Amino acid sequence: MEKHEETYCAKCNAKFTCKAGDITNCQCYAVPLSEETKAFLTKTHFNCLCKNCLEKTEQHVQMARKHQFPTQKVMLIEGLHYYKEGCYFVFTELYHMLRGNCCKSGCRHCPYGGNI
Repeated sequence: MEKHEETYCAKCNAKFTCKAGDITNCQCYAVPLSEETKAFLTKTHFNCLCKNCLEKTEQHVQMARKHQFPTQKVMLIEGLHYYKEGCYFVFTELYHMLRGNCCKSGCRHCPYGGNI
């Protein structure tokens, strides 16, 4: 018996059909993922992600390959590592990916699912 389940993306909350029982016909199967992205996803707390979030994750992982984690304040690049919201600095998803793990602080753009 094939398992098809209406579910919501753990990242963006978009509704989609998960076809875990028929994976070759599932929307996620069509998304080509690099080995780096597959390894990154094993570090997250997400179950199923929609096709769009998988594609964005692949893009972020590829972008992370081109950058280093900023170890000093002067290395932070606005728009890449953070943006300002009032008087606050909000770290981007890329910044958190470069960090390498979830800090478990419930960050708004946590790519590891630490805010769900």
